[in-house]
Amino acid sequence: MFTSIARTMVRSSLNLSVRPAVLPGFSHVIPNLAARGVTGRMFAVQSQLPHLPVPPLEQTLEKYLRSVKPLVSKEEYEYTVKMVEKFKTAEGPGNQLQQFLEDRATKTTNWLADWWLHVAYLDFRLPVVVHSSPGIVLPVQDFTDQEGQLRFAAKLISGILEFKKMVDNQSFPVEQLGGRPLCMTQYYKILSACRIPGRKHDSVVVYPSNEPNPPKHIVVIHNNHFFKLDVYSESGKRFTDKQLLKQLYRIVEKSAKRAPPVGILTTEGRNTWGKVYEKLMKDARNKESIDDIQRSIFILCIDSPLQHTSPEERFALVSQQVLHGLGSQWNSGNRWFDKTLQFIVGNDGACGLNYEHSMAEGPPIASLIDHAVSYCNKPTPDRTAPAKTTEVKELKFVLNDSLKADIQEACERIDELVADVQSSAFKFEAFGKNFPKSQKISPDSFIQVALQLAYYSIYKEPGATYESGSTRMFKLGRTDTIRSCTIETTEFSQAMQDSNISNNVKVDLLRKAISSHREYIDSVSIHAVSAIT
Repeated sequence: MFTSIARTMVRSSLNLSVRPAVLPGFSHVIPNLAARGVTGRMFAVQSQLPHLPVPPLEQTLEKYLRSVKPLVSKEEYEYTVKMVEKFKTAEGPGNQLQQFLEDRATKTTNWLADWWLHVAYLDFRLPVVVHSSPGIVLPVQDFTDQEGQLRFAAKLISGILEFKKMVDNQSFPVEQLGGRPLCMTQYYKILSACRIPGRKHDSVVVYPSNEPNPPKHIVVIHNNHFFKLDVYSESGKRFTDKQLLKQLYRIVEKSAKRAPPVGILTTEGRNTWGKVYEKLMKDARNKESIDDIQRSIFILCIDSPLQHTSPEERFALVSQQVLHGLGSQWNSGNRWFDKTLQFIVGNDGACGLNYEHSMAEGPPIASLIDHAVSYCNKPTPDRTAPAKTTEVKELKFVLNDSLKADIQEACERIDELVADVQSSAFKFEAFGKNFPKSQKISPDSFIQVALQLAYYSIYKEPGATYESGSTRMFKLGRTDTIRSCTIETTEFSQAMQDSNISNNVKVDLLRKAISSHREYIDSVSIHAVSAIT
């Protein structure tokens, strides 16, 4: 139903059951609904999930050598083998490090989770834009003006809040992969969550729904203006689509002219943004505005129109719109890229999502999107409206000359980054997933091998490749690395360059390459084999 455009981890111990906390990591605590008389099914099997195992040292080293072999010369590989042999001897550090990991595994719920969060996300100092935060294109809608844009946006808000209700009440079903139940804790880290910049490393904050004063608002950005929009009444009743639509009209009326793009500061490198963030927070009004942004359930970006001339160009532009906003002259300032969820709605039927990756992988986001889009495609259900909506509040910023200069520098850098990203989008219609399935081939493995072939055909050498593999079948599991470039994919890619090799041989090599990829995926789901290589 949607297309992921981009890609690229957060330290632990946040207590979701008590209060919001600025964390070096994320929460491992599930809200206690028993006290509220709610019986949920989301975590019915959570306590039964196994802990992430530490793979045996010998197995790890064997996998490492297999993954290295197609990427290095014969001499380099022979040297690597000698280093591995030295590493695992009694005098080498291998056994000592293995013991350290095994001891850590006995003392933590998930021995990898904190490191994964830290190294891949919070300590990552490049901008989250392009480098880390994925962009997702939703199905094109049938509106072509601002009225349609706002109507769809109002309904989208309701669809997301309906999903939130399922998560809050733990009525969302436990997901499974290959018949195995998955860890569901990521669902509590995507709404009312935000990344916070630091000079050397970042943190995250989550505001749980069961706190004494849970967030009742979202933030809407239009023409670089930020607005706090309450989506629940004081009694906790959700506003209707019609009430939300009226509020969106008020927001658009209040923001007819573009404001200074304060949000563009979130596109900066993390160290730079961390320093500017400290300056921003010194002013009480700025701090209040940023607190409202961070506490919000999610952000809705009502974007300015794009200029395109063909369906192909349109899809390419929309993919860039959700990835980086197309630069300072377009919609890059109409964002707050630290926010976990930013839903983007254009006025030409184009819409999507940009999400900050620290808190979750793709599947929980995909579930939310599927639910929200499905809601938007159905007739609006009748609900009794709360008596009165609250006043829309614009979030103001006080900008001195220093901050204005920081914004200008951020504009220049995001424009350079946007210009440096080359992207093209097209729809492949020759066949879909049913073809590889008809050949008893995994569609994912088929595509991964195809990517290896394409790279080899262009550069005449294999390319080191990262593919995510889920470890959610373990407690607090996130992802592990599938190293898609293998000995078998390289042999297949090489054979495809040789016209003297028969098609039957090539097909056999293709099946071997796909089989090796599937074996790697299966080993990740059982042992998390790549985490320490």
